[in-house]
Amino acid sequence: MPPTSPAGRTGRPPVQRAARRPAVGRAVRDNPVRTLVTRARKAWDRPLTAYYVILGGSALITVLGLVMVYSASQVTALQMSLPGSYFFRKQLLAAVIGAVLLFVAARMPVKLHRALAYPILAGAVFLMALVQVPGIGMSVNGNQNWISLGGSFQIQPSEIGKLALVLWGADLIARKQEKRLLTQWKHMLVPLVPVAFMLLGLIMLGGDMGTAIILTAILFGLLWLAGAPTRLFVGVLSVASLIGLVLIKTSPNRLDRFACVGSTDVTKCWQAVHGIYALASGGLFGSGLGASVEKWGQLPEAHTDFIFAVTGEELGLAGTLSVLALFAALGYAGIRVAGRTEDPFVRYAAGGVTTWIVAQAVINIGAVLGLLPIAGVPLPLFSYGGSALLPTMFAIGLLIAFARDEPAARAALAMRQPRFGRKRASAFAAGRGTGRKPERSAGRKPGRSFGRDSGGGVGRGSGAGSGQGPRRWNTMRRRASAARSSGER
Repeated sequence: MPPTSPAGRTGRPPVQRAARRPAVGRAVRDNPVRTLVTRARKAWDRPLTAYYVILGGSALITVLGLVMVYSASQVTALQMSLPGSYFFRKQLLAAVIGAVLLFVAARMPVKLHRALAYPILAGAVFLMALVQVPGIGMSVNGNQNWISLGGSFQIQPSEIGKLALVLWGADLIARKQEKRLLTQWKHMLVPLVPVAFMLLGLIMLGGDMGTAIILTAILFGLLWLAGAPTRLFVGVLSVASLIGLVLIKTSPNRLDRFACVGSTDVTKCWQAVHGIYALASGGLFGSGLGASVEKWGQLPEAHTDFIFAVTGEELGLAGTLSVLALFAALGYAGIRVAGRTEDPFVRYAAGGVTTWIVAQAVINIGAVLGLLPIAGVPLPLFSYGGSALLPTMFAIGLLIAFARDEPAARAALAMRQPRFGRKRASAFAAGRGTGRKPERSAGRKPGRSFGRDSGGGVGRGSGAGSGQGPRRWNTMRRRASAARSSGER
């Protein structure tokens, strides 16, 4: 018997099987860290991610701020012979009004935002000039930047000036970009820089250098987004730095604040050193809500400028890192909104609001940590103060409106309709396509009974000869009908 050939009886060559892939690829593919990073990137690239991050992050910061204001302000209120929840109730009222402003700003179209730029700027300038009128403006902690509204309610017009500069500056630069005028340096600077310096002058008349620094940061943010040349940018920065240096040298109070950066001398830098004490005594998870020691008269402005120190003492390192993470997420989402839009106004306004919030948070937290001089600015959305909270929440509403205005976000929101609404819309479209309304079974109410169709099967309310497919009925209704027919109760 002849030997069998390798081809076998069929005469075909043997099938060559592919070599197995090495196990290294499977290990790389199943790496949990890479999987987590990939999922996080996919989640961040979704159209509505920035919208949810801005909305959720700002809400969490505001709610946590209300909790810390209630905890940090009780002692101060009792020392002033006021109820312990006095400052908390005022902050809660401001948060409710701010939520209404946020909702209105989030629902307003971009054209209306641009139309409000000039009225808000005119109102801010008028109020900031009114502060300097004797008998109308009032001084708080050495700064003449407040107007009394009667009773315990006051307003700080310089906070409205931040919002006015963002809206007006964004509208101005967007109009010049549409006309292709930003290639000339005079159109880049005029009238943006003169108007900004006018606002800075009105603020410095009251002695509030911290707010002036925030306004300067907004100005530089707008110029950077507009693509200002390096020489022009450095020139404006040099002028602003020279003016700031003169203002610091001529004020002993500001010189003392700079001397307290990194100092441990409690006799000369009482507030800065006790802020460090509060953070150091918090540990990893803090001493617990309401258990702060420094707020009992040791730490000045515990519920306003130094509320971050009380947060570190009561919630520890975990609480402070959570606050930092929320501000970082809010800033990154604002940068994403500014970077993905095609509308110039949206880009400049989103960038200006993000610069405003991030710069103010960095200055406040840096002062509490002893890395920057104490500027007297509150932590956005977190510290006590309705005058700062209301414009900031309106600005957050702007970011939410801009995030919703992205083309991909609009498409994603349009697809999120109620299922019942989609069914009715499809039925109505089918009726319009045939020129008549969808037929119903004779003598039956839709969704209430069942019968036999023409083929002997059980029909679900669809009329015979209607030409439409079976309708989907609620499962609970089917079960209820079956229970009634079988006599169950």
